[in-house]
Amino acid sequence: MTSTIVFNQNNIVEGTNNSTFIYKFPSSVNFNHHAVAVESISVNYSWVNISSALNNNSFQYIWYEPAGAVTYTITFEDGLYELSDLNSRIQFEMIKNGHFLINAQGQNVYYFEFIVNSVRFSFQLNTFPVPTAADFATSAYAGWTTPVANPQGGTAAWVGFYTQNFNPQVNLLSNNFYKILGFPQGFSSSANLSVNTNLSYLSTTAPQIQPNTNVYVSMSNIQNPYANPSSIIHNLVVSGGFGNQIVDKPNEYSWSRLISGQYNQFRLQFLGSDNQPLKILDPDTVVVMLIKEI
Repeated sequence: MTSTIVFNQNNIVEGTNNSTFIYKFPSSVNFNHHAVAVESISVNYSWVNISSALNNNSFQYIWYEPAGAVTYTITFEDGLYELSDLNSRIQFEMIKNGHFLINAQGQNVYYFEFIVNSVRFSFQLNTFPVPTAADFATSAYAGWTTPVANPQGGTAAWVGFYTQNFNPQVNLLSNNFYKILGFPQGFSSSANLSVNTNLSYLSTTAPQIQPNTNVYVSMSNIQNPYANPSSIIHNLVVSGGFGNQIVDKPNEYSWSRLISGQYNQFRLQFLGSDNQPLKILDPDTVVVMLIKEI
């Protein structure tokens, strides 16, 4: 005989970022010679890919102020980011720091960006030379303006101080942010001092914009000596874009033996590639499990 139990958002353990579920039985149940298998999983793709817990939420850039090089740290809030979202967050910081210009069409112009290079299956960093006072006085910059104010205490007319061109220097730290982009750990772009040219850099490995494209489903009381951790019962593969619903229905059930004993609850978790619980933003999850006597 096969029985069914269902984990849903009513079973989520408070304070576990929607990654841990507990199914409580009305009374203790004797599970001697029983096995369990995943019947189906429905979950929205909403686990964060950048966070302090993943140690991949910051990098630095150097801006060559008139008084010398100044390092700025950009820290991303925990969240689910596409590459375009990273650029938007970077641009927000550039605006806050006054590191942009406004062209004749009223559009903000920024001096570095990350883009997708689909031909090379890579991410690409582009940096652009900041104009000097002499550059800014030419017809090429006719109608351009500087920010109205710089909240960091600088001058709105910062470009008037620069006597040499430079490209913002992007520095990746010793954290895991480099894996998101596919660049080497500790990568640093060139300041390109006194050279008025654009620079481009390609990632050297496949970018991992989502560190957890494979998710482990862990369940308590599983007798699985071949898995590490031994509670792993299923592997969920991400499909579709961020926010899409993932529906996983195995073609064949993979039965795992339960450790014999009496239980009043089962505990289920979604784990990342580091075997740590995920931070899932959307609690709308349904996991159907089958239990049978063997």
